[in-house]
Amino acid sequence: MTAQPDSAIADVVGIGFGPSNLALAIALEEMAKSAAGTPEVGMKFYERQPRFGWHRGMLMEDATMQVSFLKDLATMRNAMSRYTFVSYLQEKGRVAEFINSKTLYPLRVEFHDYLEWAAHQFRAEVSYDSEIVALHPVTETGSVEYLDVVTRATSGGSETVVQRARNVVIGMGLTPRLPDGIEESERIWHSSQLLHRANALTHVPRNFVVVGSGQSAAEAADYLHRTFAGANVHTVLSRFGYSVADDSPYVNGIFDPEAVDRFYAAPADAKQRLLDYHGNTNYSVVDLDVSQDLYRRSYQEKVLGRQRLRMLNSSHITAIEEHEDGVRVEVESMAPDPARTIDADVVVYATGYRPSDPTPLLKDLIRECKRDEEGRLGVERDYRVITSDAVRCGIYVHGASTEHSHGLSAGLLSNTAVRSGEIAQSILAR
Repeated sequence: MTAQPDSAIADVVGIGFGPSNLALAIALEEMAKSAAGTPEVGMKFYERQPRFGWHRGMLMEDATMQVSFLKDLATMRNAMSRYTFVSYLQEKGRVAEFINSKTLYPLRVEFHDYLEWAAHQFRAEVSYDSEIVALHPVTETGSVEYLDVVTRATSGGSETVVQRARNVVIGMGLTPRLPDGIEESERIWHSSQLLHRANALTHVPRNFVVVGSGQSAAEAADYLHRTFAGANVHTVLSRFGYSVADDSPYVNGIFDPEAVDRFYAAPADAKQRLLDYHGNTNYSVVDLDVSQDLYRRSYQEKVLGRQRLRMLNSSHITAIEEHEDGVRVEVESMAPDPARTIDADVVVYATGYRPSDPTPLLKDLIRECKRDEEGRLGVERDYRVITSDAVRCGIYVHGASTEHSHGLSAGLLSNTAVRSGEIAQSILAR
């Protein structure tokens, strides 16, 4: 084990370096510079991936963002920041052309390039290919003053490195979710790996099955249908059809920074009602234009008598059996229709994600952390984990694991700039 000397104590260590902790790095840099007498913040970030990446497996060339470009890493916190999407466009020489495109929603590949552009400017503060082994409390005079962050290379090796920190910010993102009993394989994919897996195919597929009813499922069906011109694409969804995302102006207010204040202050039953009411802004819903395009394509194929895109609605998979030459899928409808058997080359599960659970990392401190009746971490309004007085160092969590306390925007880009700014402000103030 290699230990860093005390002189290398970091003010902030970030676990994960996706958009949330990237926005945090930006906020810390800018706020420290703007506050008179505030020294430069020593920060270090650790990321499992070998390089910066955000949903790379779903970066289809024509896919667009579902949030405005103004909800970037900085604009809603500091519109004068040099890390805004407009600053990126300025550096790339595309401001005029972007304006001429008359859209709030850039291509996903362009927004990803913007994120990479911003991340590159913090390359000295990030260790990629690094996984967190443990967080060990460091006690002085009876109080936990620091955390030792133990890391090792994701790609292998037993050597570990210890970085001591005054504050730790956990932003580990999401973990792909598969139905119980289903495991990824050469022929069973999760949609998060769609492009990587599709590009690696060594045979010409004849039948795909796409399971799911949300945006990723619709985009996966669209991509496979366009890319593999000779293949059938069977979409299996429990609903009668794709439900459209509610992105109307009033409802979109649920993602505003002020809405987080109101949500956090609400009683638990009211919070759950709000999550239930407005889940159709983000979960198991599809953009209207994507849904309409798929429908038009399916109808056109019916007219021409060459249908390749087939929707099996109000249905679910009852059995799946992988064999050497493919995957046999049994599909049953909720209506009194006969069961259907599909011999597929590939099954793509677009069944969403679950928040990464931060509690295993905090096992040495978990007795000092407040938890609710469901075992979830108690988190203050500034995203700091609520602990006993014995813990003086800061532990912060952002991402979907705080949705229960901070609302629907907790794990989304919509509020990333403001959320990360609130965490940075809390760290600097304390």
